[in-house]
Amino acid sequence: MKSVKAPFFLRWFSPAWLVCDLPASGKVIYLTFDDGPIPEATPEILGILETYKVTATFFMVGDNVRRNPEIFEMVNKAGHAIGNHTYHHLNGWKTPPGAYIEDVARCEQYFQSGLFRPPYGRFNLSQYFLLRKKYRFVLWSVLTWDFDRRTTPEICLQYALDNTGEGSVVVFHDSVKSIENVRYALPRFLSHFLGQGYRFETIPTH
Repeated sequence: MKSVKAPFFLRWFSPAWLVCDLPASGKVIYLTFDDGPIPEATPEILGILETYKVTATFFMVGDNVRRNPEIFEMVNKAGHAIGNHTYHHLNGWKTPPGAYIEDVARCEQYFQSGLFRPPYGRFNLSQYFLLRKKYRFVLWSVLTWDFDRRTTPEICLQYALDNTGEGSVVVFHDSVKSIENVRYALPRFLSHFLGQGYRFETIPTH
């Protein structure tokens, strides 16, 4: 089985600035989506969320917002939260701190947010300390692996069901390579936890 949880060492960071989960919140789940907005996936996901009356947090790539401003507005008007996911979906392990910060700032030209998720969950200490005063870093406690071609829709759902609980931050993706898995798993995931009395909230900025 793939690793679904965020690396343990990340819990050494201050929870005020880096979030893996929010366990003090009771029967609350924090549903998140990465890499959009794109026409091939985001509107369909918004439709599912609307059907179940659920809000989520979308971590958006700036260049996708530039290309698809009307879909960005759909997410915004539906009441979902929006976070920065860099402009070019950069890997922090392969990008110098200065270039990384510039890319995050370029994303800010299209929307403002106090939330940031590093693509791939990869960043270094320099990047973290340069950004933490402005952003709350958000990672995850449940990674569904919806983007992996070896993950079937059924396995994607099972990862989500088996690992989600009170305060979980769950990651799906609004991307072309993920939408088949999300189309199957997301409504079943929502139905299951809503039926158990959970509610879904957006991630707070502090």
